[in-house]
Amino acid sequence: MNRYLALGVFVVFLGTTLAVAQNVEVATTIAFTEGPTVDVDGNVFFTDQANNRIMKLGTDGKLSTFRHPANYANGLVFDPEWRLIACESGDKMAGTPTRVTRTDLKSGKTEILAEKYEGKDLVAPNDVTLDGKGRIYFSDKPATNTGEGGVYRIDPNGRVTRILAPPEIQVPNGLVISPDDKILYLVEANPGEKGARMIRAYDLGVDGTATNMRIFHNFYPGRSGDGMSIDVKGNLYVAAGLHRRRGTSETLDTKPGIHVFAPSGELLKFIPIPEELVTNCAFGGADLKTLYVTAGKTLFKVRTEIEGTRR
Repeated sequence: MNRYLALGVFVVFLGTTLAVAQNVEVATTIAFTEGPTVDVDGNVFFTDQANNRIMKLGTDGKLSTFRHPANYANGLVFDPEWRLIACESGDKMAGTPTRVTRTDLKSGKTEILAEKYEGKDLVAPNDVTLDGKGRIYFSDKPATNTGEGGVYRIDPNGRVTRILAPPEIQVPNGLVISPDDKILYLVEANPGEKGARMIRAYDLGVDGTATNMRIFHNFYPGRSGDGMSIDVKGNLYVAAGLHRRRGTSETLDTKPGIHVFAPSGELLKFIPIPEELVTNCAFGGADLKTLYVTAGKTLFKVRTEIEGTRR
């Protein structure tokens, strides 16, 4: 048995058994899934962007709508007080802005954490993570290299600081911080010709600044990573790859699934996911050894041997 991942034997998809090389199970099927995160009780929250909803898969297996409309939420994460933080792309029809919000599940109260920077609206908040000091980091993903967007940090006092900006970065997507708070990993997902399609790694200072960029893994010319998670040993679990081309310069060189990288950058394992597009992943379960994976209209789950983190 591989010491990194304990995998089972089948995948069930819309009532059909699909033959795959590793054990991935369907947790539920919905629409276009993104941004999974798991609460203290083991309920899985994830976004259905196509239908502008945040969904909840209960520990009893029942699927329900947590919020609709959801301002086209994308990445989600629970903070240490079990409040739900959401990156929201905004709804022009409803007149709601792009923003990052935090919802207290007990009271139902939602507060806006960030919607502007230096007087300008955020472009499209995409993914979000936390460090051990309770600081929030999120990516703001521009459609083109406009000079806007970047990676931001929200301090506990509410101050918003941009820590990475174009042209040093192009199309920031998934991000996560190592368990020791020393490294910030950032996915670049520029599908354009010669666009950055890689994972960047930065030294994360005690003050929350990011320095000393190096390329952790380069997916080019294939599709880059999207969202990612990290386990207690610092191994990265990255959703990446395509089953078929989608009219961009991205090739099929990146296999579609979860790519598991050691902190050294070595590829430890690959978990194939049979649906397009694999978008994100998060750890859950009582022992934090269940990895939930969003892809297309399906939420998959797979058991791991190493305990995950909630970042």
